[in-house]
Amino acid sequence: MLAAFAVPGSVVLGLFFLIPVCAVLVGAFADGGSAFGRLAGDPVFWNGLRGTMVLGTVAPLFSLVVGFCVALALARFAPGLRTAALIAISLPLTFSGLIVAYGFILLLGRAGFVTLLLAKLGFDPAVIGGFIFSPVGLGLAYSYYLVPRVVLIVLPAISNFDRNQMLASRSLGAGSFRTLTEVMLPQILPSLIAAYCLTAAVAVGAYGTALALAGTQVNILPLVLYSKISETGTDLPAASAASIVLVAICAVVVAIGEAMRPQRKS
Repeated sequence: MLAAFAVPGSVVLGLFFLIPVCAVLVGAFADGGSAFGRLAGDPVFWNGLRGTMVLGTVAPLFSLVVGFCVALALARFAPGLRTAALIAISLPLTFSGLIVAYGFILLLGRAGFVTLLLAKLGFDPAVIGGFIFSPVGLGLAYSYYLVPRVVLIVLPAISNFDRNQMLASRSLGAGSFRTLTEVMLPQILPSLIAAYCLTAAVAVGAYGTALALAGTQVNILPLVLYSKISETGTDLPAASAASIVLVAICAVVVAIGEAMRPQRKS
């Protein structure tokens, strides 16, 4: 019966992950593996890999800090109010990357609502309007749908934390910050690491938001891959090789998160 229950998941995994990855892997070695050599000698690829690593590190870290603070506040809410807040916080997860990018353009673009409002206060609309199209603006847009993921992962750990330990720490003379960093954080650290690794994998592989906001102006690996299949002189084997590198990075990040997860006790 357990095997029968595993069949639907195995079919979905095979159809939508294993078969596509195998097809891309075959495409990467279609010319005898020389695509990896061309990729290794391409400075655009290395710049894109560097940009991906920076964006995939900073944006999840910022989202982790914000999401932890939000989860800490939600844990103090009444159950009904907490549920309503979680519904509102989870709404960004229902939007596609293109919708998120379009929303930020309407808000912070060169003719966005906030941009025009700040222009009336004396700010330069060209500077404000160009912010969202920069790497920092792209990281901010990523955080819009990374923060809810952090909250959904970290909130159960904070809600189930025994707050009597914090009360005992405070009664022994420890301040609020020391109690938080030395009592709570070490015990919920596996959840924080899991949330960071998940959001890092999402940020590394994100494509729609980056393409809509930055086009090819920001050099990250998904956009490098896009350039190899959209511009003149299409190089499908090199695009497949870049895809394998991208999948490998995401797999390693997720594996680290799984390895740091606390083992279930019997």
